Amino acid sequence: MVEYADFEASHADAIMRICRDEGWPSLSTDRALTIRALTAPGVIAVVALEDGEVVGFVLVLSNGEETAYLSTLAVARGRRGSGVGRGLIAAAFERCDAPRMDLLSLPGSTGFYERLPHQEFRGFRLYR
Repeated sequence: MVEYADFEASHADAIMRICRDEGWPSLSTDRALTIRALTAPGVIAVVALEDGEVVGFVLVLSNGEETAYLSTLAVARGRRGSGVGRGLIAAAFERCDAPRMDLLSLPGSTGFYERLPHQEFRGFRLYR
């Protein structure tokens, strides 16, 4: 059975491993940075635990009222398609009280998000 819990520093190594497995440079190499990023003001970070092991996590930025941005959602490869991602999003919604969550998605992930209640918008990622 999967349980959803608020992020704790003891979850950092597992989250870093999941990010490394995805080839994501952020949150994958620096433990202190990972902990700071997941505990910063305005951040909601939830982990999915199965038998005490982290099998996924979500990082949401929220103003605590009406706006939330799903920054990162990752599920361990062996647990995809089992409802963990959907459960993480539900747990994040419970914690942020926002009526909606905005996000950007890579093309390979759009099918997952299209199965959720949504309105599609065009988006951009800007760089310095």
